[in-house]
Amino acid sequence: MAIPQTFIQELLARADVVEIVGRYVQLKKGGANFMGLCPFHGEKSPSFSVSPSKQFYHCFGCGKNGNAIGFLMEHAGMTFIEAVKDLAQQYGMQVPEDDASPQDRERAAQQRAKQATLTDVLEKAGEAYRKHLKASPRAIDYLKGRGLSGEVAKQFGLGYAPEGWRSLASVFPNYDDPLLAESGLVIVNEDDDKRYDRFRDRIMFPIRNVKGECIGFGGRVLGDGTPKYLNSPETPVFSKGRELYGLYEARNALREAGYVLVTEGYMDVVALAQLGFPNAVATLGTACTTDHVQKMFRFTDSVVFSFDGDAAGRRAARKALDGALPYATDVRSVKFLFLPAEHDPDSYIREFGADAFARYVSEATPLSRFLIDAAREGCDLGSAEGRAHLASNARPLWSALPDGALKRQLLGEIAELVQLGTHELTELWGVGAPAKPARTARRYENDSAVRKTEAGYSPNSYTTPAPRPRAGRAWPASRADHAVRLLLVNHAALEHLTSEEHTLLSELPAPHGPLLAWLEGQLHEHGPQPWAALREGLREHDGEALALKVMAGFEGPAPDDPPAAEALAELRGLLDLMLDDRLKQQENEALAANDLRLYQQIHARRKARTRVKP
Repeated sequence: MAIPQTFIQELLARADVVEIVGRYVQLKKGGANFMGLCPFHGEKSPSFSVSPSKQFYHCFGCGKNGNAIGFLMEHAGMTFIEAVKDLAQQYGMQVPEDDASPQDRERAAQQRAKQATLTDVLEKAGEAYRKHLKASPRAIDYLKGRGLSGEVAKQFGLGYAPEGWRSLASVFPNYDDPLLAESGLVIVNEDDDKRYDRFRDRIMFPIRNVKGECIGFGGRVLGDGTPKYLNSPETPVFSKGRELYGLYEARNALREAGYVLVTEGYMDVVALAQLGFPNAVATLGTACTTDHVQKMFRFTDSVVFSFDGDAAGRRAARKALDGALPYATDVRSVKFLFLPAEHDPDSYIREFGADAFARYVSEATPLSRFLIDAAREGCDLGSAEGRAHLASNARPLWSALPDGALKRQLLGEIAELVQLGTHELTELWGVGAPAKPARTARRYENDSAVRKTEAGYSPNSYTTPAPRPRAGRAWPASRADHAVRLLLVNHAALEHLTSEEHTLLSELPAPHGPLLAWLEGQLHEHGPQPWAALREGLREHDGEALALKVMAGFEGPAPDDPPAAEALAELRGLLDLMLDDRLKQQENEALAANDLRLYQQIHARRKARTRVKP
């Protein structure tokens, strides 16, 4: 779906970032701006600023910043298009769909109206279930017996579906309304057209999307009935292969904890929140999919899958591995936690304590080790046949990984296990070996010209230049120019940057910052695009002149251009230097403002970065 840039600009002109942010963060007027506690990291003193004049938010503590669309993407985990649609709906604007026929637009409008109506129906049912819970001592006793407090039950919106076959008839006077069946609340017998409630005598767990809207339910039976757990069916608003239980409730805790813990059921999620681990989510009766993994990586760079240690748990973990491999970049972490067969997370914490569970999580099996274990399962490495079997098993797993240091290291490890060279192994697999990065010499570069446009960048900075260009090509004049060119040539590199690196790029002064924000939007909207497609999209854009300047002589990748992995490494090195310089600038600004607390906070961040550098 193509959204015209002019519409985005008009939408941001109408939207009030103070109003949007204020719905999630308590803001107080402080001079020309509004201040509050940052929703992206834990803090006791407000360092989160929202500017009504610039229509921009910025946290001086963690560096997060952006406009109203960016806030919805970052805080609510929406995609670019979801954030635009959500914001447009709030301000009564219709998102144009230039590439759709009138019939398609009409169908899309009807679908959106139906989805909104179904959500309203589900919300109404959820309210009724919560009222029934308050009136059911038996259901309350069950939740208390599981160690759940009223506060946690309220946080997750837990309810109770009574035993009657048509309890919802008291909530919806028109029990024959097709929407009740379409939402999954009511089952219609095809033989005699009789209707009855899907959920009966069950603890009800509302399933919410990233916007907090109820899109379905999970029900846990109170007695000995079957099935033990029952979910809503697939509907126009609910797809179990894309949704995660508890993600909406956990979104803030994920940033504070630094990782998401994926469990096997919604009772695990609620129990973990009660026991001090509010960063848990669960799949909904299905194996973890690539859609699930992609959605989690919108909120955090680290995922820990938790499974039972039995054979079924191992099979589930193997499927989760398949879903995670395409997103296992070098800046992300995926681990697998296998609990003792007699324990789930709840029982483990109650027996051994929260600290013991936290240690268990920290020692979880990394993806690299689990991949090797999965590939060598059932293989006798003492025989040529067993090693050949391992090579065959490993090929699809290794191939699914994105290119990077992790993939290259695993190639070497697999080759060693099967007693082949890496070249022989890739030749056997029929794939090309990842290109080795070219060696480049470090040098000092005077960038006084950069300081005029990007205040705070120090002169004589220590840089790692790109390979020398061919005759007729000139490298961009500044670091910001260089970063823009790398991303125009390798658009997909944006997908592999950390949140801190995204923040650094987005806050560059015009014209670089707006152009990079546009590139980010294009990636969310259309996926990675070649320079030729980006060139067309930039026509009459404010960043067109800058793009043409940095791409002069680079009208397409040439045979000796650096490969994508090398370009990403080059970009990372460049951003690392830029971030150091930015932190130094912020230190100076804090000292000039006589804000010692802020200076110490920024200085600690810079020193911590220095310690972890290789």
